[in-house]
Amino acid sequence: MNILDDLKLQYKLGGIAMQVIYWNIACFLVSLIFFYQFSTGQFVFPNCLALSSDPQVFIFKPWTFLTYAFFHFGFLHLLFNMMVLNFASNLFLTFFTQKQYLGLYILGAIFSGIVFALSFYVLGTSASMVGASAAIMAILVAATTYQPLMNVRLFLFGNVKLWHITGVILLLDLMQLRLENMGGHISHLAGAFFGFIFIKLLQNGTDLSIIVSKVLDFFANLFRKSPTTPFKKVHKNYKKPTEKTSSRIVTKDKTQQQIDEILDKISQSGYDCLTKEEKEFLFKAGK
Repeated sequence: MNILDDLKLQYKLGGIAMQVIYWNIACFLVSLIFFYQFSTGQFVFPNCLALSSDPQVFIFKPWTFLTYAFFHFGFLHLLFNMMVLNFASNLFLTFFTQKQYLGLYILGAIFSGIVFALSFYVLGTSASMVGASAAIMAILVAATTYQPLMNVRLFLFGNVKLWHITGVILLLDLMQLRLENMGGHISHLAGAFFGFIFIKLLQNGTDLSIIVSKVLDFFANLFRKSPTTPFKKVHKNYKKPTEKTSSRIVTKDKTQQQIDEILDKISQSGYDCLTKEEKEFLFKAGK
């Protein structure tokens, strides 16, 4: 199995968190090709992807309230965000579903984008923004709000309470609010606030992620082809081959059992512990 097949398999088995990370990486690779200026060594994103605080721009490009959360200004910007996203995702998905995760990421990004645009409009200045930081903060603060006293083991520091880590990050944003990248810090704090509200509403019985789930389901059903019912002939003397059916079920059970054993192995020791044969078997089974 080549590297491309290995990446495809990890994408399928990694769940929504791994898929969101892949989407961010893919958008970064696209931006390297189309938006990176070698003369200045900087990215220049068009206002159809980056979020602008200018009402004359974002009113006619409302999708930028989401697209900005998948692009980054540089490799280090992407690397740091993906490391924090992976950390926050593991915490959040310990307690909540993948649909709630995706809903929080999208809604957190949109809410933070709105706060960013309104803040700069009130200040009378104009700026643009890209980056997943605000959506990541929503996920991190949501997990912290739900389990603030969870112990997290950090290199060189040992066991630390989760709220200590999140508190330090928020404090740094507050301290740098009036310095450079003010728009980024405003969006970070907005994302944190949304993550807090998301959990509090969820604990009171209101799941905001249902909004995203219903919208995604609507578009999925819109583009999904309705299954056609083929014409069936009825033969009175036809007898169902019970032996072949039984054989097929046994084969399926054995295959499923092997898949379950491999997935258990991944959950305990990680994907890298699989042998080459096991990876190939999973890849073929996922087709």
